[in-house]
Amino acid sequence: MCCVSTRFDKKKLMNLSSSTKRQIILFNKPFNVLSQFTDENNRTTLKKYIPIPEVYAAGRLDYDSEGLLILTNDGKLANQVTSPTRKTSKTYWAQVEGIPSQNTLNLLSQGVNLKDGLTLPAKVAIMPEPTIWLRVPPIRERKLIPTCWLSITIIEGRNRQVRRMTAHIGHPTLRLIRYRVGNWTIDGIDNGKYINVHNKHY
Repeated sequence: MCCVSTRFDKKKLMNLSSSTKRQIILFNKPFNVLSQFTDENNRTTLKKYIPIPEVYAAGRLDYDSEGLLILTNDGKLANQVTSPTRKTSKTYWAQVEGIPSQNTLNLLSQGVNLKDGLTLPAKVAIMPEPTIWLRVPPIRERKLIPTCWLSITIIEGRNRQVRRMTAHIGHPTLRLIRYRVGNWTIDGIDNGKYINVHNKHY
C-alpha cells in the first residue's frame, strides 16, 4: 500500500485570527481512508466523513491504518502535534502475527535499527484484545499462526514506523489502530465518526 503525505497547509492554518473560532476535530478514521480531502485516484477521503470547512489533518495516519486523526484550523496546535521537537507521545494498538517473547519486546522498547536510523525508546507491552469495531475487509489470518495485540507508545512520527518496528522483530503488523495522541483518545468515538473539542485545551 502506498504512503500518502498528509502534511497540513501551514499558510492556511497559521492565518487563524483572534475572531476565528478554533476547531479541533477528533476523528476515528476507518481503514482505507486517506487523511486528506481530495484524491486524484478516487479513493475514499476525509470529505466523506468531515463536513466542516477549513480544517486540515495535523500529521498523518496511513491509508491502511485506523484510529485517531486530529484535524484543526489552528497552526500552532498542528505544530504542537506534529513537530519532532515537541515529542508528543502517541499510542498505537497493533495486532501482530505471532506472540513476541519478553526479550523481543525489550528489544523493541530499547530501540531498533531501521533503514532511517535507530528508533527512540518506546513503551511496548502485550495487551488484551481490545473491544473494537470490525474491520472491513477483515485481516488475513493464517490458521496455524496465532496473533496478539501490542500497545506501543512512541514519541516519533517516522513513515510507517510502527509497522516497520514490528516487522523488524519478526512479528509483522496485521492491523494498526492509533488509540491516543497527547491527551486525546478515541474513547467514545465510533469508527467513522468525529467529535469537536474546540473548547478543550491540548
